[in-house]
Amino acid sequence: MAKLRSAWFCTSCGNESSKWMGQCPACGEWNTMVEEPKESSSVKSFSRNRAYIASEQSKPELLDNISLDAENRFSIGICEVDRILGGGIVAGSMILIGGEPGIGKSTLSLQIPLLCPQLKTLYVSGEESGKQIKLRAQRLGGDSSNCLIYSETLLENILHQANEVQPHLLIIDSIQTIYSEKFESSAGSVSQVKECAAALLRFAKEKNISVILIGHITKDGSIAGPKILEHIVDVVLQFEGDSRGSYRLLRSIKNRFGSTAELAVFEMTGSGLKEIANPSDILIPLHQGDLSGIAIAAMLDGTRPFLIEIQSLVSSAAYGMPQRNATGFDVRKLNMLLAVLEKRSGFKLSAKDVFLNIAGGIKISDPACDLAVVVAVLSSNFDLSIPLDSCFAAEIGLSGEIRPVSQVERRIAEAEKLGFKRIYISSFNKKGSFAKKAIDVIPVADIPSLCKLLFKG
Repeated sequence: MAKLRSAWFCTSCGNESSKWMGQCPACGEWNTMVEEPKESSSVKSFSRNRAYIASEQSKPELLDNISLDAENRFSIGICEVDRILGGGIVAGSMILIGGEPGIGKSTLSLQIPLLCPQLKTLYVSGEESGKQIKLRAQRLGGDSSNCLIYSETLLENILHQANEVQPHLLIIDSIQTIYSEKFESSAGSVSQVKECAAALLRFAKEKNISVILIGHITKDGSIAGPKILEHIVDVVLQFEGDSRGSYRLLRSIKNRFGSTAELAVFEMTGSGLKEIANPSDILIPLHQGDLSGIAIAAMLDGTRPFLIEIQSLVSSAAYGMPQRNATGFDVRKLNMLLAVLEKRSGFKLSAKDVFLNIAGGIKISDPACDLAVVVAVLSSNFDLSIPLDSCFAAEIGLSGEIRPVSQVERRIAEAEKLGFKRIYISSFNKKGSFAKKAIDVIPVADIPSLCKLLFKG
């Protein structure tokens, strides 16, 4: 029996090497080389012949002769997902949904055919049996009269059944469990994921069938498999949030048919994922009395503004080294803001523990939340509460100045809609349409002047 040859592949870019290297010579990533069986010469010749045949079938076309008709889209019955996709799924497109285990990927993918019985859907599961999917479908509810279930992991069988059924939508759960018999490597390897995704993409474009792929993620939060997987697909959606909590964030990472600056909020319930039309209502809990260390930030994620509660706790350090902990916020950014308060504003926080938490269990990265973080820290440090009808939207510079943020009008409009009486922004923001708003817009230039307004000296 001939000895199987192996090669080293980069999990980030898919580059092939004859030996292991600490750094990939193609993309420069470290410790990404894995060993896999090398494909045989017969497989290579098959791929070359197939590529040659496909190249002869297609012909070049003048750019002026290409039609600009609108894409053929169809709704999937979930308004928030339709909005993220730009108005629905484009026929013949491929969508990749990634997220942590238990975050709701399989639940969302099964809710789609249950809420859209007019779409003929083939649901292929490589992880669950038909009975398991049936139990989950009964819990989710909906109409399953036009949903076909197929438990299979071999790519050739899946493509054969999809060609026979001719569905409107093909769902693969998950791409890491699918393998092709043309390759000797195991399912989930770099070559299997890359080739299976490429074959599904060719099938989607040839048959004009939309495909949804469910993808696992690695421990660092990126989608498992080669990076080329994200380049192959048309849309990449990422699930975020704590799987132990009830709220989920669906974020658009890549979209060839719409905007990538979109975000949807869902709540995981016993009957599946429930859309949250107004996230600000759930991210601003009501309190019984005035509490220190709480501030409201008017943030913007993509094109959607909403208000979120930021909680802080400052106390004397019980140990020699003060603690700096943040949940849902970059701890390095927190250390920078604390250094600005120490150096530029004279607040002695170097010997105190500082804890920061973002309500709702979500992660934020909008620079407009800097001012609310600083106010929450100072409020806990002074043990003075902030009025519940006040919110903040500004960035903090390294010199202690309060810097303007983009689309401040939309943030002010959201705060006004939710009943806030005043909002603090940078004095460097140009006065626009918000000058005649019912909400009181208070411009501030630096942290000391803000403290005089909030804490009365």
